[in-house]
Amino acid sequence: MRSRSNSGVRLDAYGRLVQQTILRHQDAVTGLLPASADYQDAWVRDNVYSILAVWGLGLAYRKNADRDEDKAKAYELEQSVVKLMRGLLQCMMRQVDKVEAFKYSQSTRDCLHAKYNTHTCATVVGDHEWGHLQMDATSLYLLMLAQMTASGLHIIHSLDEVSFIQNLVFYIEAAYKTADFGIWERGDKTNQGITELNASSVGMAKAALEALDELDLFGAKGGPQSVIRVLSDEVQHCQSILHSMLPRASTSKEVDASVLSVISYPAFAVEDSELVEITKQEIITKLQGRYGCCRFLRDGYRTPKEDPKRLYYEPAELKLFENIECEWPLFWAYLMIDGIFSGNMEQVQEYREALEGVLIKGKNGMRLLPELYSVPPDKVDEEYRNPHTVDRIPMGKLPHMWGQSLYILGCLMAEGFLAPGEIDPLNRRFATVPKPDVVVQVCMLAETEGIKAILQKEGIDVETVADVYPIRVQPARILSHIYARLGRNKQMCLTGRPYRHMGVLGTSKLYKIRKNIFTFTPQFIDQQQFYLALDNKMIVEMLRTDLSYLCSRWRMTGQPTITFPISHTMLDETNSSVHPTVLAMLQKLQDGYFGGARIQTGKLSEFLTTSCRTHLSFMDPGPEEDTDDEVAQYLDHLLQRTTPQSNLPPTTQRGGLSRFRAAVHTTRDLMSLASKAKDLHVQNVGMYVPSRIFQASQQSVKLLSSPHQHDLDGKSHTLYAEMNLPRDKDGNVDCKALVDQLCICPTLQEQADILYMLHILKGPEWHTGLDSEPGPTVKELLTELYVRVGETRQWALIRYISGILKKKVEALDEACTDLLSHQKHLTVGLPPEPREKTISTPIPYEELVRLIDEASEKNLSVSVLTQEIMVYLAMYIRTQPALFAEMFRIRIGLIIQVMATELAHSLHCSAGEATENLMNLSPSDMKSLLYHILSGKEFGVERSVRSVDSSLTTAVSICDMEAVGATRPERTGLVRLKSEIKQPLSLQSRDTDLKSFLSAGHTELLGKDSFSSMLEDQGSKDSRQGQWQRRRRLDGALNRVPVGFYQKVWKVLQKCHGLSVEGFVLPSSTTREMTPGEMKFAVHVESVLNRVPQPEYRQLLVEAILVLTMLVDMEVHTIGGIIAVEKILHIANDLFYEEQKALGADEHMLERDPSTGICSLLYDSAPSGRFGTMTYLSKSVALYVYDFLPTDGCSMQ
Repeated sequence: MRSRSNSGVRLDAYGRLVQQTILRHQDAVTGLLPASADYQDAWVRDNVYSILAVWGLGLAYRKNADRDEDKAKAYELEQSVVKLMRGLLQCMMRQVDKVEAFKYSQSTRDCLHAKYNTHTCATVVGDHEWGHLQMDATSLYLLMLAQMTASGLHIIHSLDEVSFIQNLVFYIEAAYKTADFGIWERGDKTNQGITELNASSVGMAKAALEALDELDLFGAKGGPQSVIRVLSDEVQHCQSILHSMLPRASTSKEVDASVLSVISYPAFAVEDSELVEITKQEIITKLQGRYGCCRFLRDGYRTPKEDPKRLYYEPAELKLFENIECEWPLFWAYLMIDGIFSGNMEQVQEYREALEGVLIKGKNGMRLLPELYSVPPDKVDEEYRNPHTVDRIPMGKLPHMWGQSLYILGCLMAEGFLAPGEIDPLNRRFATVPKPDVVVQVCMLAETEGIKAILQKEGIDVETVADVYPIRVQPARILSHIYARLGRNKQMCLTGRPYRHMGVLGTSKLYKIRKNIFTFTPQFIDQQQFYLALDNKMIVEMLRTDLSYLCSRWRMTGQPTITFPISHTMLDETNSSVHPTVLAMLQKLQDGYFGGARIQTGKLSEFLTTSCRTHLSFMDPGPEEDTDDEVAQYLDHLLQRTTPQSNLPPTTQRGGLSRFRAAVHTTRDLMSLASKAKDLHVQNVGMYVPSRIFQASQQSVKLLSSPHQHDLDGKSHTLYAEMNLPRDKDGNVDCKALVDQLCICPTLQEQADILYMLHILKGPEWHTGLDSEPGPTVKELLTELYVRVGETRQWALIRYISGILKKKVEALDEACTDLLSHQKHLTVGLPPEPREKTISTPIPYEELVRLIDEASEKNLSVSVLTQEIMVYLAMYIRTQPALFAEMFRIRIGLIIQVMATELAHSLHCSAGEATENLMNLSPSDMKSLLYHILSGKEFGVERSVRSVDSSLTTAVSICDMEAVGATRPERTGLVRLKSEIKQPLSLQSRDTDLKSFLSAGHTELLGKDSFSSMLEDQGSKDSRQGQWQRRRRLDGALNRVPVGFYQKVWKVLQKCHGLSVEGFVLPSSTTREMTPGEMKFAVHVESVLNRVPQPEYRQLLVEAILVLTMLVDMEVHTIGGIIAVEKILHIANDLFYEEQKALGADEHMLERDPSTGICSLLYDSAPSGRFGTMTYLSKSVALYVYDFLPTDGCSMQ
């Protein structure tokens, strides 16, 4: 018999350690591991981590087999792993109804349980008796299932289990917007059962989704049916949210050691190596002690000051736990493994030695890792005074199986028994390796032959949708419907993926469905419901956004391919040439560079070999075909129409008849295909269904092209203006007479007003009796008017009618969720509360719209504009998150108000005109104005005049300032035009009755007292005047504060009893609950500052607080009781007023803002300099806190 080699002996020693500390506890029936002798339940997370050492040891035995027994040993260990993983699968599959419900509700009552009965796989506590929702536990299970399957283990045995795992993918897909209880099962650190978004959960979910994508769960023996599919857009959502959170761990935890599992082994979820390093250093500096790392700051678990009788903490109690938090050796095991993966041997050595120092020797010399080290109760005061000096005692589980397992795994790797690639067969460890450049392939398709010809004149060669046959072109929503079938399983009552919009990564692949190749147009082309798609500049903007997003986020093999259809709406007014913006874009695309992305244009057939392709095998017709499935029927109909009918002349009468029958049959086929398309809400059917039949649009009600429209003379205007609302004999409004008036209305605006009144009085379904009985309904007429107005691009009217019709803003709820998951709170409506409503958690579409309507106080235009701006903010937070730095709450009402103020300032016009102009901005200009406000850049406003409806209207557009500071048209004297332009008659000659009735439709956004002072005529002023006031107004409206402001406020609160702003007090006790870097604290301070309705006044208060913070940096023990910040500001204002008066300023210059009493000139003073705001605020602060200042060395000037 051969003697055992040295490595074999060492491996056997680890084998005994694993047997004694882990496998000895494994249940013989279920394969699950109890948490410890005292806690008999099996936690999902602890089980997966605990079995990693067993898996690693099995791999090591297989590789280093000296004898046959070693191979047997390897097999035995691997089967223990499979048994545990299948035991957990068993537990979760028994809760399949919860998985189904959670996909739609994301509610804590529908989630999988966090722990199960070790002996029976049953649940152990009720749904509400535990913080069960822990996305990271489910994600960790899926991630390790993927890694173990890739290493050769067979864990999943049937297609039903595959469906279940596919549904678990949908379960964790929404992790980026799901607040959960996190890895410590506590949620918010006050432990009061408040869920929050956790970086450790989002990161683990991202890793699991990436690991499972395109993985065959049956391993090498599987086929297309056992492959798991993940939508790349969901992975990227998790990625952006994770990036925006780190190094912060959640709202209430500024740093948490659990994030180590996300930035390093096992998740490797962060791709930015700099961010990984920053996060790691943050954890080591703030949490590391002599025995391990604390979980997070002020963690009371198992400390001597914790009250064991209570589960929750009082908020002010958290300060007691500072500096005595328990230290967990577990995190050193993570850091040791991290060193192995990053090749940093010094780190491995350092943490391995540190771990040796905290291990406890058990019987037979077994080295056991304790759960945590706590401060002895009699040494607490000493530890408070000198942190990290007292010797601590081990407490909790011994061994802590999760930590023990990671320690053994780290040792096996450190000693060379395992290579990193063996426990990471999916190569997640290369996440931070730079990716190659992406070239985006763009294929432009013309909707019709006519458009193709127009483009050829411009030298742009494109194919039509019919030319690319046999490749099928379909809208993105069809792909959403197809994916909704993924993971369906009748036996387990699983419905598949919830219907959600497709992201640009999803539509940039080619798909093989039922032996045909499909390409899908981007989601924004689908937005027919909402008016953004009517603005060609906006379409170009959206394409630019999508291209730059693709460039930075594409991670798949093959290049992304965007199919961009050019439809008749992209032509100019004459329909004989392409809209100039679209044309410029097409030419730029052909040059090979657009929106910061490298582009390759060409034909779809050329891109087949280089594109990313996916085979959607779940759409293949199965044994029991679902007959009532709309998507399947739609695809069947589409694919039956293989080749166009041949048009040979008939040879005999019989042939002619059969051809006629064939044509009838084809038409019938197409009709049913069209109705299917309608069921699936496909807009613009003609483009996606290969036939000429649908090119003609539906029959329109010929109401609005009345003869009066063209031969207008001045009489009809004045006649209408003098007419009061028609009344019947009872004095009520006569609706029939109103309908008659519709036909003689001179402008579209007035027709919209009349229809709005009918809509209010009679409701949308009232038959007007126009042309015939019963006649079209009010809603039908409004819809037709919307189309007409859309063609003339009168944006104020488009928004107005869109508001009346309550048109659905595509992706509004997604936009809202996007902003929230980047940890921003939203408010809608104008301040102050209760009118201004705050949104802090994702809410369903209908509820969101209702809330916006309520906050807009039934003002249609504001309501529609709020929704529009929410969509733009989401676009910017996706592509330029830096614009939102140091902002925690986005106040959309204030933003709209500031937009109107900015226009009034730039156009030197009244509040009413500014509101009118704002509503008339095209979507792309609106987005551009929003960008300039967010970035604080200067912008210019251009006016142009165009004739619509035989009346002149002024169009306003936004443009960047050139270096000189004025836009080109301003220099050429276009400003003079303003006085010469006659306002559209329809706006002046509005009947007074009608005007008061319609005030709900058009209200002045600026007609609020607080804003009247901003709009004094600024024509005479020098251009620099008003600059600081504007800056303060923008920063105040956007809640912008200087970097590190909230941490400084925290310091101020430690030295006084509180700060009072406008009667609301921010008490110093807040610091007992929250730490300085905590987001919860920032939001709290912000909510107190937000009580101030005027943005520039709020900003001066911020400056006053900033001066206070400078004072605190001195050696002052206290600066008094409750400090009234506005009092400091008013003292400064009085000092300013007196000094300016002494210098000879007149009353007109020192005019005060009526609502706050602050000199307007102070609002417009720079912070620094002799007359700067800081100078006066510093004096004022010194006067205010004079009694508390140290007497020596501080003299008043």
